This record gives sequence, C-alpha cells and structure tokens, in this order.
Amino acid sequence: MKKCIIIGGGPAGLTAGYELLKKSNDYEVVILEQSEVLGGISRTVKYNGNRMDIGGHRFFSKDKSVTDFWESLMPVQGAESFDDKLLGREKPLSKGGPDPEKEDRVMLIRRRISRIYYLNKFFDYPITMKPQTFINMGLVKTVKAGCSYLKSTVSKKEETSLENFYINRFGKVLYSMFFEGYTEKLWGRHPSEISADWGAQRVKGLSILAVIKDMLSKLVPNKDRKVETSLIEEFRYPKFGPGQLWEIVGAEFEKMGGKIIYNSKVTDIDISNGRVNSVKCENGESFEGDIFISSMPVKDLVAGMGETVPAAPAEIANGLPYRDFVTVGLLLDKLNLKNETGIKTLNNIVPDCWIYVQDVGVKLGRIQIFNNWSPYLVKDPQNTVWIGLEYFCDEGDSFWNMNEKECVDFAVNELKKMGVISSDARVLDSHREKVQKAYPAYFDTYDRIDELVEYLDTFENLYCVGRNGQHRYNNMDHSMVTSFEAVSNIISGKKTKENIWSVNTEAEYHEESDDENGKKQ
Repeated sequence: MKKCIIIGGGPAGLTAGYELLKKSNDYEVVILEQSEVLGGISRTVKYNGNRMDIGGHRFFSKDKSVTDFWESLMPVQGAESFDDKLLGREKPLSKGGPDPEKEDRVMLIRRRISRIYYLNKFFDYPITMKPQTFINMGLVKTVKAGCSYLKSTVSKKEETSLENFYINRFGKVLYSMFFEGYTEKLWGRHPSEISADWGAQRVKGLSILAVIKDMLSKLVPNKDRKVETSLIEEFRYPKFGPGQLWEIVGAEFEKMGGKIIYNSKVTDIDISNGRVNSVKCENGESFEGDIFISSMPVKDLVAGMGETVPAAPAEIANGLPYRDFVTVGLLLDKLNLKNETGIKTLNNIVPDCWIYVQDVGVKLGRIQIFNNWSPYLVKDPQNTVWIGLEYFCDEGDSFWNMNEKECVDFAVNELKKMGVISSDARVLDSHREKVQKAYPAYFDTYDRIDELVEYLDTFENLYCVGRNGQHRYNNMDHSMVTSFEAVSNIISGKKTKENIWSVNTEAEYHEESDDENGKKQ
C-alpha cells in the first residue's frame, strides 16, 4: 500500500484526501494541518454563540463534479429555514431534502443580494436601470462613463498591466470610479503594477464593474462585445457556514481510514533525484511518503526544500507576494441603514450578504452581514445583527500589528464615519480574526511563475493544488477541481500535470467570466 501525505486541511487538501480514499483502496492517506481546525480560509469561526464566515463563500459552481460532491455530503434543504418560514419567503426546495429546523447537515438556498458603497451612497448590486442609479452617479458622470466606455470599444491599450486590462473593458472613467482606488486598497499596489493575469482570472472579483458595463452596453449597443459576467440570483450555503462542510469532509475522510494530524505545520521538505522523500513539521515530527499533495503556499514549499533548489526557482518563489486579511466581527443591536429594497428580512435589516466598500476614504474593504448568509450563524437573529468587517493588509504592517481593542475601535470609527452605525453604544460584542497569505498576488516575481511551475513539475511524486498551492487566486470550487485532477492523475498513473495547473486559467476567463464560485464546463 502506497502512502500519500497531504499538506493542508483546507478545501483542496480535504478534497484530495477524500477523493483518493473514495476511489482507491491502494493508499494510506495522512493530512497534515498546521492549525487546530479544518477549512483553511473556508473555515467557520465560532465565538460566543455566533459564527463567522472568513471571507464569504457562496456555494455555486458550473462544474457538476463539484456540485455532486457538495450534494453527496450536504443535501439541499427540503423545508423552509427559520427566517424564510417566519417571513413567508418562498424558496425552491429539494423534494425529500432535510428540514434545517430539525437537521444540521443541510445546504440552505440563499438569495444573492449585495450592494456597493461609493461616493457616500449605496448603489444596487447588480446595478439597476432606475432613476436613483443615475441620481447617485450624476448626469455628468453617467455621460462621461458612457463616452469613455464607447471609446474603449475602438481604442485598445496593450495589456501590460491590470490597469490596461480594465480600461480596455470598462473605459477610463468607470475604471477610475470603481476599480483604481479599490484595487490599491485591496492589494496595496496600484493596478499599473499588477499583472493583467489577475483580471483575466478575477473579472468577477469586482463584478459591479461588469454589471455597469452591461448597463452601459444597453445605452451604447455593440454586437461584438460580450457581457463578462453571469450573475446568479441564488446560491447554496451550509447551515452553519462553509467550515461545517469541511468538518464533515474531514470526518468522512477519517471514517474511510484517513488520518488528520493537527498542529503540524510543514517546514522542511526532503528532496532528491526528482522526488520528495519526506516532510518535517515544526514540532519535529517527520513523515515519509510515496506521494505528496501540497496546498501550502508555494513560497513556503520551495523555501522548505532548502539549498538544493536552483537559484532561479528559489528566487521566484521567495519573491511571490501575498495579501493578508483581517476580519472584525461586530455584534450590533441595529444597523443605521434603511431597508428600502422591499425584501423582507428579520428585524427589517438590509438584505445584503455583503457590501463592497469602494470609498477610498476608509480602509474597510467589505461588510458581511452574517444574518443574511444564514440565520443559524447568529445566536439571536431577531434582535441582533452580526457583521464582519473585512480588511486587506500585510502581515507585520501597522494595521496587522494593532492589538484587538485598537483594531475594533478603528473598525467601529470607520462604520460611524460611513454612517453604518450611529454610535459605539450599538456594539454589543466583538471579535477579530487574522488570516495569513489569504490572497496570492500577481506582481513582483509572479511574471516568472511558469519557470517555477516547470521546476515543481520535475518532482514526479509532488502535486500542487489549491489557491496557495498553485499561487493562483482560485475560488473554492476551482481549488477542489485541482484536487480532482491530481487524484485522477495519481490513480491513472498519468505523469504530466498540465491538467492540474490549467484549472481556472486565463483562457477560460477571457472567453467567458463566471461568478465568485463558478467554473466553466
């Protein structure tokens, strides 16, 4: 029996382990997880009876293998959830599916609603063709944006940067309004310094742009241009957040004979003769194996290989950048935002899953409203609002190094500045979570990533999967598919790995863009 060592207990690592044991009896599989919980950035944090979704995870995919995987482990609800029942909201239900009021292992069907905060105003998300939209933008800006967009259809810039990528698709005015400042906030770099590859993969990352583009294309028709998004109206969501699914996958993996070892951060990788021989953890434990599947950051993987790595791939890996992430959870008695959507909600709160904060006058990037993801994330959803404030930063910078009180105070002050809450008295409780290397970035040595991939592929028994494992801004379903492909190669004996690296490639996204957790079939 061959031994497979999997580094990382996030979506990619867990999917790989589960699939390998499900499809073959020839492997002993061990997952090494550096923390005490499963799920990686897709984990759910529990705090004082409330739950936080780190990053927000809509469960939507166009890849049937992914949706079948989800469905097999967490069937879709067959009865109304707590809030839908109370408010009389109708949802499509799965015949014979579980009742979320009685069972926990269930996927909810949730309505997708988000908005954008810009120019001290809230824009509908997606943008609607109603008078308020044009009032918010102003007549002059609307006309300028339309003319700029029209110009972008006939005058193209060389796509040497993310800035040019977006100007080519949305025009200079929309780019300046809805992308330039926000991207610099998100990445800590001006878009002119970021590779166009990021835009090719993540057109939908700031999908409001494409929606506005769609709106303007109706005003300025052009039969040769495609709308680059497909906006879903509903998505699946685990009753207790995304981490619930990955905890279930972990439990099922162990039932099949797999082993998960927690608090085992891999720091050293022993290599020789084009193979990985073993890995060593921070706690001193070593694990030998025949096959190694890595979802750890490429930067750390190569660094762990030591001085035997040639100078070029070592330099590329060492220079790969990441953006770190902080979520501040606030429990409030109420939001200072009026629900003028006509959509029923508990306590009449705004119905958004999250709000994109385009305003560069604040550091805040997005606001999650956990009540609207699932009422079961909130201890008292009828009387409190549980929100997550998302900040992008770099490990070791001034924001990252704030103590928890300083960070919470900073976040509360920004909410007051935006008018989201009226006073400190609205805050009933708070909690902060930090996430290292949340977003692999597309600048610095990233332009040489193909050289690094070529080097990693020389190790016949090493498979790199997932967001950090490939240094690619994958969605959750894309990360899962990289593991499906890796397992397929392992079982079939396929030596080449192009199929693993080609998941969520630029070509797909130039052809057709998909939603946050979508994948073209």
